Amino acid sequence: MSNAELIAEAGKIVDVAGKDAPLTVRGLTVSYGNKPAVFSVDASIPAGSMTAIIGPNGAGKSTFLKGTLGVIPRLSGEIRIFGKPFHEARDRVAYVPQRASVDWDFPARVIDVVLMGLYGSVGLFRFWRARHREQAIECLERVGMSDFATRQIGQLSGGQQQRVFLARALAQNAEFYLL
Repeated sequence: MSNAELIAEAGKIVDVAGKDAPLTVRGLTVSYGNKPAVFSVDASIPAGSMTAIIGPNGAGKSTFLKGTLGVIPRLSGEIRIFGKPFHEARDRVAYVPQRASVDWDFPARVIDVVLMGLYGSVGLFRFWRARHREQAIECLERVGMSDFATRQIGQLSGGQQQRVFLARALAQNAEFYLL
């Protein structure tokens, strides 16, 4: 579905089938210090689409995603997920970070990284159950990494690390994925 097939209804973006757009960004501004990296960006991602953000190094692609997700603070802007404010619907979104934004020296096993994707449903100070580990292994199988479950994440190649982070996102059973 193209953006031309979207309609505005009561101040929010809705696709022609009547579903709220998975992501709507209005007036997003993010800066590092006093230098804006992303300035007053509007965007809407329609349901069922795959959208790419392209541009040269330093253009603000990653900053846009991090600002949208609240990973870095935004100066202004409204973020809506499926028509709701971001803080009300953040559990419907999964994010796969770039390799450069991860501390690869942190002593975590592959299975532990995937289990981190389940914190939202398990809770921060709760214990993993057998079903959580089974779900994590299933996600690793989906990306061809189950044989590496007990290996340290820093011992993997860059491509293998990205596949593990994709498995972590899949474990969240999100409705919308940002990569």
